[in-house]
Amino acid sequence: MRVLTVFGTRPEAIKLAPVIRRLRETPGLTPLVCVTAQHRQMLDQVLDLFAIRPDRDLDIMRHAQGLTWITTAALQGLAEALPELRPDVVLVQGDTTTTFAAALAAFYAGVKVGHVEAGLRTGDLSAPWPEEMNRRLATRLAHWHFPPTAEARANLLAEGVADAAITVTGNTVIDALFDAVAILDADPARAGAAAAALPPPDPARRLILVTGHRRENFSGGLARVATALRRLADRGDVRIVYPVHLNPAVREAAAPLAGHPAIDLIEPLDYLPFVALMRRAHLIITDSGGVQEEAPSLGKPVLVTRETTERPEAVAAGTVELVGTDPDLLVARAARLLDDPAAWRQMSIAHNPYGDGQAAARIVKALTDG
Repeated sequence: MRVLTVFGTRPEAIKLAPVIRRLRETPGLTPLVCVTAQHRQMLDQVLDLFAIRPDRDLDIMRHAQGLTWITTAALQGLAEALPELRPDVVLVQGDTTTTFAAALAAFYAGVKVGHVEAGLRTGDLSAPWPEEMNRRLATRLAHWHFPPTAEARANLLAEGVADAAITVTGNTVIDALFDAVAILDADPARAGAAAAALPPPDPARRLILVTGHRRENFSGGLARVATALRRLADRGDVRIVYPVHLNPAVREAAAPLAGHPAIDLIEPLDYLPFVALMRRAHLIITDSGGVQEEAPSLGKPVLVTRETTERPEAVAAGTVELVGTDPDLLVARAARLLDDPAAWRQMSIAHNPYGDGQAAARIVKALTDG
């Protein structure tokens, strides 16, 4: 069986790296990799970390690219690559524009699609946008569905997906996280290099890690978060580290924070240093779906700067709190975690609902079982 994994962004690469490794280790399978490079620099970081060498690199990224370009360039590139690679299965992950385009290209080529991290839903096509539509369209095109949780499975069943086509696997990001933690703990050289990429520790202040990149927050949301971060930094007992996404809209919103003595605006991090930074953090403020899944395994409370989430399991488990982008609310909820040790402890020890690090093995077994 020739299994082609297609992805284009850093989060997809992180989540599919354990699957690719498991495919390589399984007799009777020929693993192939195609990257669209919807994101170039941030994708390449993960390819290097997990020693993934693509069989095809479409290299579609362009300056100021829009969704129409990403979709059409990926679709055309895959239309040319699929006949050459001759896959029996195309695996896609999550909800990026590459995910939808690859699933559609495979459908046009008559190749069965497996959808990793299937079934996540907010019920709102505008949030996250365009991801909510991308994952719904991928569902309609997939033959195998690999939801991370029982709730995601229920979403698929409610949309008419056959139960026999669904395998609940856990989330592969936990597999990748455990791999990264093992590297940090077992390889002093790589751990040292990861630490050197970070601002030096400040023992006198607790660390708040911040990330932000969702499109629905571009129109004012990221700027409101920046207002809250400045107020938190003014407390004098925290240090904020904000790896700023390469998107110009994110950089513009973060720019007013430059120069504050308690805020470090840094370039996006490779995955290994980012995991090291998460381990160092006291709490995390983010709009990232992947961080919502990873941080609970490290015992880190997460405040999510979104109004909705397709990951309600973490909210129900108590590891994550939705706070939106209102500065007053964000400051109040962060202050609670900084000033109330019991509140912080309750979130830090909550159960992570996203898996045990064996998701990739379950996906490959489902493929080989037919």
